Amino acid sequence: MAQNVGGCEDPSAELLAEAAEAFGLLASSARLHIMWALSQGESDVTHLADRVGGALPAVSQHLAKLKLAGLVRARRDGRRQVYYVDDPDVVTVVRVMVGQLTARTRKAAAPVRRLNAAGV
Repeated sequence: MAQNVGGCEDPSAELLAEAAEAFGLLASSARLHIMWALSQGESDVTHLADRVGGALPAVSQHLAKLKLAGLVRARRDGRRQVYYVDDPDVVTVVRVMVGQLTARTRKAAAPVRRLNAAGV
């Protein structure tokens, strides 16, 4: 039974399961790196493999999973398949998470830098 708290109704169990599945796909650092790279612009599998440091077959398998989940799409460009993120909301989620972790890492390292700058 959906709860209504603060004017917002809880999502259905089916919707939560679908969201968990999408987050599960992004729980792989390799797939997250691919999504990050594709958030910067479209790319073919060869360039993605070079960028993320993965083997071509592994990157192809990750792309196939992301494509089946509807997180990325592909289009033909001659003999190449060019991949891109079609959903700007997915890009936003990835960028927000990476941005938050980057800010947290910088904030945690700041006192060390101040001590080093003071010659300690």
